[in-house]
Amino acid sequence: MNHTAFDYQRVQVSDGVELTVATTGSGSPVVLLHGFPQTHLMWRHVAADLAADHTVIMPDLRGYGDSDKPADTGLTYAKRTMAADVAAVAQALGHDRFALAGHDRGALVAFRTGLDHPDRVTHVASLDVLPTLDMWDVMRGTSAAIGFHLFLMAQPPGLAEELIGARPDAFFGHFLDIWGNSPFPADIRAEYLRASREAVTSIVADYRASATIDVEHDTADRESGNQLKMPVTVLQQDWGAALGFDAEALWRAWAPDLDHRTVSCGHFMAEEAPDVVAGAIRDLLSR
Repeated sequence: MNHTAFDYQRVQVSDGVELTVATTGSGSPVVLLHGFPQTHLMWRHVAADLAADHTVIMPDLRGYGDSDKPADTGLTYAKRTMAADVAAVAQALGHDRFALAGHDRGALVAFRTGLDHPDRVTHVASLDVLPTLDMWDVMRGTSAAIGFHLFLMAQPPGLAEELIGARPDAFFGHFLDIWGNSPFPADIRAEYLRASREAVTSIVADYRASATIDVEHDTADRESGNQLKMPVTVLQQDWGAALGFDAEALWRAWAPDLDHRTVSCGHFMAEEAPDVVAGAIRDLLSR
């Protein structure tokens, strides 16, 4: 499903891997990375706002939407690999430097892109995640049941793919229904389900990477003191109050130049509160 206001192209990011990339607007570039279980369409309202004075670039992440879904070799869905995709897309579209905002899975890719490509990324916005190491640290006790999918998809290849593949709409629809405060338009929900249904193996591989290779990469950065050098804005639901941690403190350890904001909307904030998200991105870009 293409959005009528967006231009679309296929961009090669590595040997044999192409991403489908939507663009709109003109001006300084802002790359927007979608989350799970969604596609670039989650940015449609925010993009309409930012396009007035920015070139807005919205790829479907590798393994998602209409982008390629290569077989997993262990590194294929590492956030480091997906971050290299983002840098390659921006370069292919003529942008040496760009701002970056990500939601959910896309926020983890944005985080890694900022760490790995600090000369390319001017600003980072993260919507409703914790960095991977901190996420695993706070998932304790019965409250961690909310993240059951993280543990399911962390298992060795086979079981999760079989279980999810048997009832994909029930699995992915569960998150679309419980994580937000307002229902999706029927056509958008149907498109998210279609895209996810066709990407079970690669979505599981993306999550499995966050329990394996991504932990290795993030641990190395934490131990070496590597941080996000650019201005960072984090928008989050008040997870800390529910799960018993200080989200702002966890983020500040990674991002010294931090604006941390708690929002009242649900997880799908770019669709539930696009004015809040677009405003926060505009504030970030002014820093």
